[in-house]
Order: sequence, then C-alpha cells, then structure tokens
Amino acid sequence: MKKEEYTNPNKEHAAVCGLFCASCGIYLDTTEAPEKLAKRAEDYELSIDDVRCHGCRSDTLFIFCRKNCFMKPCAAEKKIDFCFECPEYPCSELKDFQSEGPHRIELWKSQERIREAGYETWYREMLDHYSCPKCDSINSAYDIECRSCGEKPSCAYVKNHLEAIQQEE
Repeated sequence: MKKEEYTNPNKEHAAVCGLFCASCGIYLDTTEAPEKLAKRAEDYELSIDDVRCHGCRSDTLFIFCRKNCFMKPCAAEKKIDFCFECPEYPCSELKDFQSEGPHRIELWKSQERIREAGYETWYREMLDHYSCPKCDSINSAYDIECRSCGEKPSCAYVKNHLEAIQQEE
C-alpha cells in the first residue's frame, strides 16, 4: 500500500509497546499480499487465520502476538493506552521484548514521540519512516528492498538499521 492510502491515523496500528503495525510484514501480507500470507502460513505450519493480522489493537491478531503479547492485557488492566503511561515504564519485560529483534530497536523513541506529540502525529511520521523514497509504498522493518519497486533501502528505518536487520537474517 502507498502511504496516501493510510489517510487517517488508526489506533489499531499503534501498538501499546510502540510498534507501528502498518510496518509489520504479517500485517502487510494480510492487507495486500494474500499469496505471501499463504506462504507464511505454510512455512509456520499454521492456518491462514492463525497468521492473519489487522493490527495489535484489532480482534484479528497473528497467533504469536495473540498468545505471547503481555503488553496489551497489562495496559488494559492498568487502563492505559501506551506503555509510557505506566509508572513502571520501562518494565523489565518490555526491556527484554525490545532487545529481541531489529524491528523493535526504536520502541523507546516511539514511546517518547507518542508522549510528546500524540499517536496521530507519531503515526503520520511512521508512514514517512517506513515508506519507500521512490514510490511511497509502505515497507516492513525487514524489507531490504521495496516491496513494490525494488528500491534499496526500502525506507528510512531500513537505512538506519540495515546492519542489525542483516544480522537477524
């Protein structure tokens, strides 16, 4: 999808932890590449319904997130929208989560930006951060080249964290 197709900030795409759901490969495959989603399901030996995701705050979650996300229920229990609102922020569980993958490198920066500017402004900034400089398609944190046009790097996030992303592969 092109960034202009995301006209209004959608809180379903703003995870409690600070991840931007529209830059998740699972989300992108769910919304625009059903053949890739089917391949993921096959690779994970899961049903397509277990892989499909419409964002962290939606009712349709990737099974890994549905079973393992501790932040969403924690935030619901504490009646907060984002982790930074918690008096225990950043908790040890969130620190561990943040350290477990290159797509989580900017969680602290995202939490701070959401605190400063609100999730709507942060959301618009993330669209720019994950969009291809050549064709404006939204890419995941792991798309070295643009999903649509092949531009390298696919977006500013990948440009900023290419070494960590390549080490993960």
